[in-house]
Amino acid sequence: MRTPASAGNLALSPDLALGADPSVVFSERDFNTVRQLIAEYAGIKLSVQKRNMVYNRLLRRLRAHQLNDFGHYLQLVTGDAAGEREAFVNALTTNLTAFFREPHHFDLLAVRAREHAARRGALRCWSSACSTGEEAWSIAMVLREAGCAGDVLGTDIDTDVLETAKSAVYRMERTSGLPPERLRRHFLRGTGANDGLASVRPELRAMVRFAQLNLQSPVWPAQERYDVIFCRNVVIYFDREFQKKLLQRLADLLVPGGLLMVGHSESFPAAHPGFRSCGRTAYERLVG
Repeated sequence: MRTPASAGNLALSPDLALGADPSVVFSERDFNTVRQLIAEYAGIKLSVQKRNMVYNRLLRRLRAHQLNDFGHYLQLVTGDAAGEREAFVNALTTNLTAFFREPHHFDLLAVRAREHAARRGALRCWSSACSTGEEAWSIAMVLREAGCAGDVLGTDIDTDVLETAKSAVYRMERTSGLPPERLRRHFLRGTGANDGLASVRPELRAMVRFAQLNLQSPVWPAQERYDVIFCRNVVIYFDREFQKKLLQRLADLLVPGGLLMVGHSESFPAAHPGFRSCGRTAYERLVG
């Protein structure tokens, strides 16, 4: 194992992650247990290259419990003491997101929303891995701008990020990429103690709801079918067998002609006979 330049000739023990605190040992056995548990609880397949990331994120949980041994911590997780299983999953969930990330999907959504606006009823949309909510709120902004009634559901496995999504309050730097007109139309700027914050306007809040959902759960809550599903940048953490199962479940929840948006590096719906490509990483549910 190569040592950092600042470490001189002192080699790290093979049981330590790079950059680790030597007082907290993270063994290969601990890492393999973490990989097994996160696959079981959330369907996430961690590569061996993620060892440093796992160490750094879980070290915060050890310190929260005043522990210096990963073995004892993992016993808390498996025993679910004090709800630690949920905190464990939250710590290892990747939550990279932004307003209008991968904008071509929202351009396509805008076309569909304008077409739907003349019909009765709301355009039903699901942001299935919504993280801190930016994707769900972006969907709602598009629908509102198109004059289309909307019912948007945002779900995620991580309860911490869902709290942020539900609060609908973001630091101004998170909204800095939005055009001024869009920012004025959909957000309220904080003043006084709330200076530097932006809050989603009530008109938009009325269109969106959030709930916890593990996509790998064998049973999902009963849901009506959707017109549009965003399932972006999440299946890369699942193995191919589960990707196929998830795709079929999504297909079953889409109305004929409904849209499925996937991540910029994902093409898993391409081989499904029930979908056809209708744009960059966008697929339409075929009739029948």
